[in-house]
Amino acid sequence: MSMQEHIFSINSEETFNEVCLKVYRYQKANCSVYGKYVDLLGKGKTNISHYTQIPFLPIDFFKTQRVLAEGYQAEIIFTSSGTTGVVTSKHHVANVSWYQRSFRSGFQRFYGKVKNMAVLALLPSYLERSGSSLIYMVDDLIVQSQHPLSGYFLYNHEDLFNTLYELKQRGTKTLLIGVTYALLDFCEQYQVDFPNLKIMETGGMKGRRKEMIREELHQTLTKGFGVQKIHSEYGMTELLSQGYSFGEGVFQTPPWMKVLLRDTDDPLSLINQGKTGAINVIDLANYYSCSFIATQDLGKQHMDGRFEILGRFDNSDIRGCNLLVQ
Repeated sequence: MSMQEHIFSINSEETFNEVCLKVYRYQKANCSVYGKYVDLLGKGKTNISHYTQIPFLPIDFFKTQRVLAEGYQAEIIFTSSGTTGVVTSKHHVANVSWYQRSFRSGFQRFYGKVKNMAVLALLPSYLERSGSSLIYMVDDLIVQSQHPLSGYFLYNHEDLFNTLYELKQRGTKTLLIGVTYALLDFCEQYQVDFPNLKIMETGGMKGRRKEMIREELHQTLTKGFGVQKIHSEYGMTELLSQGYSFGEGVFQTPPWMKVLLRDTDDPLSLINQGKTGAINVIDLANYYSCSFIATQDLGKQHMDGRFEILGRFDNSDIRGCNLLVQ
């Protein structure tokens, strides 16, 4: 069985741990950035037997380093959004089929088959730049849906309103994925009553609107679209997998992805479930890059493994690492 098959057929905690250890050993030996980081921590010769002992690479390395296994070239490079003068992350993806399999399998696990579902996208800030991994995923979902009304809406809110009305009249299973500020802009112009519509917000305000707490945001969107819950997607440029929330901002991940929490005062220490801390992500689909990433998100983990995103913090916990600025 190939490593890709091993990763995407994980079905137990024991198997997850076994695959994590194999991926860790491969990346430590073959991804020079990660290998050097592990050695600088003094963990290179440590006998690691469980994924909770694996060192997590600070996400800012994707801004300054080429995080890719030796001997591989990128088939595609995904980049993060950023204002002028800000260094953005670059994710060098050696084999884009891993990304396709990850997001297709993850989406189907949580939402069922996309075929014949109408997939509408309100993602102006993503469409207005190149290199977005989210646009790559949505492009594929739109094609896979095979629905004639699937597609993008930039600032043409009237067209979106008319399309939603038609899909409601037809009784079509419909997903609207939108950057948060654009969904709010739409709600200020139009009122929709489409109880079976799934609204998936992603990406936040992008500096376009004042930040809102989740409860206020979701209350505004549920009222604007006539739905009971607002879904969310948790993904980022540096990952090839996504977590999904069916409401209340509580996320689940597919079996090859896991979220752990670290102590914000000690970035090398994990904390127990049920508490608040900084988010570490294991994404085994990132096989040719780094699967163990320390993000700058703050979160809370539930006892069942689900998690919430509470905000962001600065990079003060990683400023002391020489490798980051080489």
